[in-house]
Amino acid sequence: MRDTRASLLSEAEILVRGRGYSGFSYADLAEAVGIRKASIHHHFRTKEDLARALIAAYDARYDAALDAILAQTSDGAARIEAYGRLYLGGVEQGLGCLCAALAVELETLPEGLRRAIAAFFDKHIAWLTRVLAEGQADGSIRPGLDPQAHARMVVATLEGALLLERFLAGPEGFGKALVALGEGLRPPGSGGQA
Repeated sequence: MRDTRASLLSEAEILVRGRGYSGFSYADLAEAVGIRKASIHHHFRTKEDLARALIAAYDARYDAALDAILAQTSDGAARIEAYGRLYLGGVEQGLGCLCAALAVELETLPEGLRRAIAAFFDKHIAWLTRVLAEGQADGSIRPGLDPQAHARMVVATLEGALLLERFLAGPEGFGKALVALGEGLRPPGSGGQA
């Protein structure tokens, strides 16, 4: 059986990714987990504390996934496509990216959460910049691209496709956007996926 803290984090993540930070209360979370609201405060004194823990857990899962992508292939475009597939689960579950769902409410969030969200996206942009630069060096990414600008474009494309395809074509539409993204990064005449 999962411990209460893990259950709280899991259910809170679903609530935030589906409703946003302002769209749920500790009463909603208590109902989802099946505990009293006061019990949540034992684990997370404030909603901000809960959100910080959510971001930290989400970030740790992504860190492990990014390390696995680097270990599985050296092809730059294949790495970008694998990164994009990390977003697919959100499309399949009808949930947005946790940090994007939080970022939508940027003006109302506490400063500490703003910094944590920015750090999450900065880390991803740096990782993608590295992947694109290494891909250019080994010939698996089209030459002449600005790695940092295209890293930002990759995140923006995937976040947009995640939002859009939850409402339109679902995983199939997201898959098409991901293929188009990969094709745009590959050198001319490289023949598609590696």
